[in-house]
Amino acid sequence: MTAQKVLKLSELEQDTAVRVVIDKVPMAVVLDANGQVHAIGDTCTHGDISLAEGFVEGDTLECWAHGSAFSLRTGQPLNLPAYEPVPVYEVTIEGDDILIDPAVTRDVK
Repeated sequence: MTAQKVLKLSELEQDTAVRVVIDKVPMAVVLDANGQVHAIGDTCTHGDISLAEGFVEGDTLECWAHGSAFSLRTGQPLNLPAYEPVPVYEVTIEGDDILIDPAVTRDVK
């Protein structure tokens, strides 16, 4: 599989998550306050809730339903009730295009 264009950088609002689905893989794409674009799994590991509907603060995305916050860099939950990480996907920027390969997750510890 190859990286696919999902959005334009100009379509993202800072500190707001956007839900995209690539090859049936739901992701939350976020432009953080430092200008970095992140893509993490869109489904909270505590409940079947879209993280893109949550709140971005710093480098975290918080589930609106139960308050678990996930690191945009590592996918690790930072508080309960979630205790399982979400996948983190490699993001490539080409001009104004954001490309993501749903088959390539970043191996972060």
